[in-house]
Amino acid sequence: VQLQASGGGLVQAGKSLRISCATSGSVLSANDMGWYRQAPGKERELVATITSDGRTIYGAPAEGRFTITRDNANKRVYLRMIMLKPEDTAVYYCNAQLRTQWGRDPRGYWGQGTLVTVSS
Repeated sequence: VQLQASGGGLVQAGKSLRISCATSGSVLSANDMGWYRQAPGKERELVATITSDGRTIYGAPAEGRFTITRDNANKRVYLRMIMLKPEDTAVYYCNAQLRTQWGRDPRGYWGQGTLVTVSS
């Protein structure tokens, strides 16, 4: 079972970007899914999470500029980012609580991260 983040890259300040995270392997269901980020020299921080029924929580970095969504059928999660700033430069990691066996509790998985670089 893996999470694969994609869609990062180099973008100019003020522009928009959408990053994606897909699950692979034998996944029965996905509970909470979310995005975290880690800038150079800083701690990893929460960006946003979303439950299976669409309830969202945003961390301070989102600032009303980021929107998290998910595709339950395909067990994917997305992060739409607008009005990007140089300080948004970070590796963005997806996280998900995945159930891989019936009768067992979901467990947390991390993706490998996708680098978003915002130039001024």
